[in-house]
Amino acid sequence: MTNLLLLLVVLLTALALVLVAWGLGVWLAPRSYNPLKEEAYECGVPTRGKSWMQFKVGYYLFAILFLMFDVEAVFLFPWAVVVQDLGVYGLTSVLFFLIVLILGLAYAWKKGALTWK
Repeated sequence: MTNLLLLLVVLLTALALVLVAWGLGVWLAPRSYNPLKEEAYECGVPTRGKSWMQFKVGYYLFAILFLMFDVEAVFLFPWAVVVQDLGVYGLTSVLFFLIVLILGLAYAWKKGALTWK
């Protein structure tokens, strides 16, 4: 088998498995249409007023910044394991990575994304 034919077989098998799983889900899933299902669910407590409220975007921005810097910190662990094998090239590449990270942090700090108002 050539590589292209093997790739085609794998893709068709994956597509067939997805379609079979989706079809079984549609065919076997219980259905009940009830207007109560369309209401917003707030932990069992009936909603008062509008259920669509605006939240401060600062909360989301703070969470995204935390995740971004956390993931970037995780990238430093593999580098720390092989730091002696990489030599000067590894050191300069990580220094560049850290400079970009520090510039991003300085930009977020300057914009006020890290302050609670």
